[in-house]
Amino acid sequence: MAEGFDYVIVGAGSAGSVLAARLSQDARVRVLLLEAGTAREPLFTRIPAAFARLFKSRHDWAFETEPEPELEQRRLFIPRGKLLGGSSAINAMIYIRGNPADFDGWASLGATGWSYTDVLPLFVFSEDQARGALPAHGVGGPLRVEDPRSVNPLSQAFVEACVELGFSRNDDFNSGTQLGAGLYQLTQKSGARWSAANAYLFPAMQRANLVVLRNAHTTQIQFEGDRAVGVAYRAGSHTRTARANSAVIVCAGAIGAPQLLMLSGIGPEADLQRAHIATRVPLPGVGKNLQDHPIAGIYRHCLQPLTLRDAEGPRALLQYALTRRGPLSSNIAEAGAFVASPESNGLPDIQFHFSPGIFLNHGFQRPNLHGFSIGPTLVAPRSRGQLKLRSNDPFDRPLIFGNHLRAVEDRRALLWGLELSKSLASTRALAAFAGDEYWPGTPPRGAQGLESYMRANSELLYHPCGTCSMGTDDLSVVDPQLRVRGVSGLYVADAS
Repeated sequence: MAEGFDYVIVGAGSAGSVLAARLSQDARVRVLLLEAGTAREPLFTRIPAAFARLFKSRHDWAFETEPEPELEQRRLFIPRGKLLGGSSAINAMIYIRGNPADFDGWASLGATGWSYTDVLPLFVFSEDQARGALPAHGVGGPLRVEDPRSVNPLSQAFVEACVELGFSRNDDFNSGTQLGAGLYQLTQKSGARWSAANAYLFPAMQRANLVVLRNAHTTQIQFEGDRAVGVAYRAGSHTRTARANSAVIVCAGAIGAPQLLMLSGIGPEADLQRAHIATRVPLPGVGKNLQDHPIAGIYRHCLQPLTLRDAEGPRALLQYALTRRGPLSSNIAEAGAFVASPESNGLPDIQFHFSPGIFLNHGFQRPNLHGFSIGPTLVAPRSRGQLKLRSNDPFDRPLIFGNHLRAVEDRRALLWGLELSKSLASTRALAAFAGDEYWPGTPPRGAQGLESYMRANSELLYHPCGTCSMGTDDLSVVDPQLRVRGVSGLYVADAS
C-alpha cells in the first residue's frame, strides 16, 4: 500500500527545496520530497571556485543536446544538479533576478500575478542582503546574498574597461535597472556557497512532517480519473509508490519535468504514440519552447601573474581554510555587464561574464597559464528548441533539440557581443594586463571569420527553461497558478 502524504514534490532543486520548506511550515501537513541524486553532498559544493569539478560527476545529470545545425553539428553540454539543492548546488552563484520587463511581459499576456510589482515583494521577502535593507532588497530571509570577498584586480579593470567604452556603472543589477557594468553579487555566506538547500531545505529537514528521500527516481505520475493522486518511484532495485492527498508538484527542471509529464501520458499525442505511451491529456506544448543562453568567449593571456590559475594550489587552499577568502572564494565569473545590442528593443539582450582566469570548455580544459576570459551571453534568444522522449523507459535520457542560434537575430546579436569583447580587451583599462589572444590562437579575421569562430565555439550557460510554459494560449502547459491543464491535483513549479 502506498504511503500517504498531503503533498508529493518531485525534485529537490531550487524550486523543490523552497516548496518543501514552505509547505512543511504547517505542522498539520505531511510532505514528501523525492530526489534522484545521491545521499551525500561533496565538499566541492561549498567551495565556490571548485564548482566546475562537479560537472559530469555523479552529482550532475550531464545532459547534452542533439547535434546543433547552426553550431557545426556539435552536441552542447547541459549540466544539471543531481543532489539536494539541484543546480543551485553546482552553479556559479551569481544572484540575478529576471528583468522587470520580462515579468511585466508575462502579465500582459495573461499571467495574472506575475508582474514585476507582484513578484518584487517575494524577492525581498526571501533575501538576506549583506548590504542591508534597501528598496529592492530584504534582510532576514533564508537566501543569503553577499558581495564577493576577494575581488581580483582584473575584474575591477574589466568594469573600468566597460565604463571607458561608455557603459554606465551598475553596482546593483537587481535594483530594477540591469543596464551597465559592475561586480556580481553572489549567493554565498561567509565565502561559501549558499544553495537553495542551505537556505531552505536543510533547516526544514528537522521537521517531523517532512520526509526527504534521496536516490529516489520518480518514474510516473499516478492518476485516478483526471486527478493526480501520487507517483511511482524507483529506490534502488525496488519500485514504490507514494500517494498525494492534496497535490503532486513537479520540480524536476526544464528537462526532467516535461519528460515526467510525457512518461505519464501528458504531452503531444503524436510523440506519445511514437514512444508507445497512451495519451491521458493531449498537451502539444509539453517539451516545446525550450530556451537557453548561448555564450561565446574570447581568451587572452594576462601579462601579470594575478589570475585564478593557482586557485587550487596549497597556498590558496590554506587561505580559504583559515579565512574563507582568497581565490577559492571566487565564483570564477566575478564581473559582468548588461548591454542592448542593435538587435534588441532597447532592453539588455547581451550579458557579459568576465573571469580573471581561462574558463574554457566548461572548465574541463585547464591551461597552465595566466589569462582572462570575456564571455558575451545571449540572454533574450529568439530561437526555440524542443524536448522529446527517446523511449518510454524513464531512465532513458530524452532527446534535446536546442536549435540554438537558429534565428538570424540571435547570431547577429552574439556576433556583436564578440566584437564588443575584442574592443573591451583593447581598452586602456586592460592594457596593463591584456597579452596575446590565447584562444583560438589566430584571431579570426573580419565578420565572417568571427562568425565561423562563434559557430565552432559557442556553448550554453546552464539556464534551460520554457518546456512546460505558463500562459493562456493553446501551447501553454500550466496556467498562471502553475496548474497543469486538463488534470487536477498536478502542478509544475520550476524553470520549465
